[in-house]
Amino acid sequence: MNIKGLIAGLTLGVAAVAAPFLAQAADKKVVVAYQTDALPSSVAIANGEFAKATGYDIDFRKFNSGAEIFAAIASGDVQVGYVGSSPFAAATSRGLAVKAFYLSSISGIDEALVVRDGSGINSLDDLKGKKLAAAPVSTDHYQLLALIKSLGLSEKDVQVFAIPQPEIVASYNRGDIDGGFVWDPALSELKKKGKVLVTSKDVADKGAPTFSAWVAASKFADENPAFLKSFAGVINTYYASFANDKKAWEADSENAKLLAKALGGTPEQQAAALKNLTLLTPDVQASDAWLGGGEKAGAAKILKDTATFLKEQGKVGEVLPSYAAFVTADALTKPSN
Repeated sequence: MNIKGLIAGLTLGVAAVAAPFLAQAADKKVVVAYQTDALPSSVAIANGEFAKATGYDIDFRKFNSGAEIFAAIASGDVQVGYVGSSPFAAATSRGLAVKAFYLSSISGIDEALVVRDGSGINSLDDLKGKKLAAAPVSTDHYQLLALIKSLGLSEKDVQVFAIPQPEIVASYNRGDIDGGFVWDPALSELKKKGKVLVTSKDVADKGAPTFSAWVAASKFADENPAFLKSFAGVINTYYASFANDKKAWEADSENAKLLAKALGGTPEQQAAALKNLTLLTPDVQASDAWLGGGEKAGAAKILKDTATFLKEQGKVGEVLPSYAAFVTADALTKPSN
């Protein structure tokens, strides 16, 4: 064989060997849905760290609510998403197969009912006859309804509008509604012309706890455990940085600037919002109190309790016997393959 033939043969041989690996790399694609909540790990969306750590081609898409994300997961357009426990309970009660593999935060002061200046609302006793809003089927919607019930009131006494957060801000600023149960950046916007009446933690203490989580379609989770492990590892890194290096998360930090780039708002707003979070360490998440423990998992209990409340409110038609299949600590506890 002449030299040209040898080179051609070697080239073809290398191409034949490389083809399966190239095809495999091309198949490593995932669509990840996120929302505008300020989270330390959102920096990894802006700087590409999630893609680098997992080795996947990640298409990050911003959504307005967990309900929208679950609809996208159901359609097959999204494989992984950041959602709240109320739409999570609703989706699984309706038969959607998903698994929570990381808890982003739990009920804190990062979500709250803000009432407008001039609305005549000075305490919870003043809510009767008022107009309030929350994003449809969100944790805020669930907690607003739970709050109203805890006061001995119903939606006949308090008018509740289920509308997306951008519409809540616009309606609030026009004076069409008296208050909204929201998260950032809407929370910061409503505070400009009002005050916080009650926080998510307050409502949790009244018996309606919530959480936010990263979930994956069950089929994707079963077929891509290494991806979920790496994805969770990135979140762990940023959460640890936030806990141990406060200066790196101040308003003038690169992290705050990247959050503003990814989520909107200003670095100052993002830095302030981060301080309102209630975060859990990986070992606490993996315990029976949250994702671990199967039937004893605390997150599964919250899902069932939420579904029970939603059924009472006519929001879902069925409560499942167990929600343990929808939470897993594998990405936090199992060794990488």
